[in-house]
Amino acid sequence: MYTEKMFTEKELAHIREQFYYTDKDYYGRDRLFFDNAGGSLRLKKAEEEFRRIDSIPDASEHSNVLALELAALEDRGRGWIREVVFNAESGVIYPAYTASQIAMEMIQIILENASGNNVVITRLEHPSVYDAAVMYSRKHGMELRVADVNKETGGVDTETILSLVDKDTALLCCMAASNISGYIFETERICREARKINPDIYIYVDAVQHAAHGLLDPEKWGADVTSFAPYKFFGIRGFGLAWLSDRVNRFEHHRLLGKELDDWEIGSPAPAQFASFSEVIRYVISLGQKKEPEEKDRRRLFEAGMHRIADHERGLLKMMLEGVDGMPGLRYMPGVTVRMDGRDLTRRDLILGIEFDGLSCEKAVKEYEKRGIITFERALSSLYSRRMVEAFDSKGMVRLSPLHVNSPMDIWRFLVATQEIAGLQ
Repeated sequence: MYTEKMFTEKELAHIREQFYYTDKDYYGRDRLFFDNAGGSLRLKKAEEEFRRIDSIPDASEHSNVLALELAALEDRGRGWIREVVFNAESGVIYPAYTASQIAMEMIQIILENASGNNVVITRLEHPSVYDAAVMYSRKHGMELRVADVNKETGGVDTETILSLVDKDTALLCCMAASNISGYIFETERICREARKINPDIYIYVDAVQHAAHGLLDPEKWGADVTSFAPYKFFGIRGFGLAWLSDRVNRFEHHRLLGKELDDWEIGSPAPAQFASFSEVIRYVISLGQKKEPEEKDRRRLFEAGMHRIADHERGLLKMMLEGVDGMPGLRYMPGVTVRMDGRDLTRRDLILGIEFDGLSCEKAVKEYEKRGIITFERALSSLYSRRMVEAFDSKGMVRLSPLHVNSPMDIWRFLVATQEIAGLQ
């Protein structure tokens, strides 16, 4: 079912040519990069456009001809982000240095303005969301309610989240997808049902993990803030983006007092960042055009492109779990346990957590690197991982996060390496 919808060999070859370091590292050594959840492979055009625009010294706030061209480029990028990526007609775009910065600031601002006596979050939230909710619920004397995990699916059940929401809930924080299990939350249903309980609730959706794998639609969902990070979406670091609903975009925040209340950009704009991410949007649209050559609407083409990415990645996920070309999948490999192994692959992004029976996650990651495969340890010792790892009764796991750029041969090579590592125990 999933493998039939994957990119053809010819399509995949063309896709791989558009990214840096798909099969070799910076020094030219053979390598597979299976740590895209930590920062995805980079689109060449995104990097090149950033360097091209960033080399121009003109200030886009000024009035000379080149400055005005930069301002127009920036405005186009901002518009595409709102209309194509977020599919929003209202609200504003808030650019910042990182998505974590956005999360902490927006939770602070919302809780300074919201009425209610409790905050609901999930145990799987990123530390920037979780810790901000802890800090500012304490500051404002609000109860913090934490929705616990479903250890089989790797997510948090919608009913568990909604059971904690009541008419006095000021803020609900719920990520779009987990960065440890790939579990995709029922975001629209969660938002809709939460608003039935409390129409005045504010809802923050962290889409940093999900944005490169699935569609964002915060206006349709009924969210108030949705954020993502371009560097995890084929772009570059040093940029975070959020869509803010009209309910929150006029809250008081740091700004120059001569600017409009809904202006969330502080200091000089960054045309190169907007130009760079515009190339990511163009890339996704190009994938959609292969499927829908007669379509002209950018958002619909973007949707078609993202669906193609998701279909290919679910094919790769199935191969990792079930096997490919004679290699057993992770589900059937002696000495290996797949954690949070939800069986419905339509509810999962391309992220896996595995454990080796007799090898720590830290040692396993080093063994993978010896074999030219970059993975990541979700260890108990990490402040980014401990809460989530403990939630699944794990002592630490290897996180695997390939990308749609990867091929069935890459998966075969990874499974061969995994079998070798399992044999070391």
